[in-house]
Amino acid sequence: MLKIRKSEERGHADHGWLKSHHSFSFAGYYDPEHMGWGNLRVINEDRIAPGTGFGRHGHRNMEIISYVLSGELAHQDSMGNIKGIPPGDVQRMSAGTGVTHSEFNHAEGKETHFLQIWIEPDVEEISPSYEQKTIPSAEKRGRLRLVASNTGESGSVLIHADARVYAGLFDGSESASLAISPDRKAYVHLVRGKLAINGLKISSGDAVLLEKESRIQLNDAIEAEVLVFDLSP
Repeated sequence: MLKIRKSEERGHADHGWLKSHHSFSFAGYYDPEHMGWGNLRVINEDRIAPGTGFGRHGHRNMEIISYVLSGELAHQDSMGNIKGIPPGDVQRMSAGTGVTHSEFNHAEGKETHFLQIWIEPDVEEISPSYEQKTIPSAEKRGRLRLVASNTGESGSVLIHADARVYAGLFDGSESASLAISPDRKAYVHLVRGKLAINGLKISSGDAVLLEKESRIQLNDAIEAEVLVFDLSP
């Protein structure tokens, strides 16, 4: 089963300083048909205006991934981490027993554009932790590069969840194929560009939900950046 989730069907919030698109129900956006997919609970595409950001707030028992597309995200948390997250970096925060943090765009005249991703953990009440890794564009060019996993293998950030997240950059004849278990779910989110997923053509902001499929095939790309999620059912 394959189903396209069009970009324009997502929830949208405009707070002036923050413009956000919600793939799944979040905050003031509620859609009982889109509460998550497998253990993937949130994909928010956020744009933060210069000199603004999210003040200190709390999380608990959630695996949170930030994937910056442009600009830079300034992060500070109750674990003592003070970090800048540039494009190309993948940041993971395991909220566990509870953590507070803030996220800001301190740049002048430049918007910060990033994806905020929440995955439900398979173990709760762990000690909060933080990890950040740089994934060079060359390692994503024409292939699916593992960027988050429950093993931390291949230079991916370690998440405490039954999930694997891949990132890829494709253009022209570049293509990739990923074997998945038909007993699991998968989710493909096109960050930008155009791409065909198992023959379905999608555009920037679109996604494909997969269930009872054994393979994900990506081709017919035009300046595409994509995230692929292998998820528990």
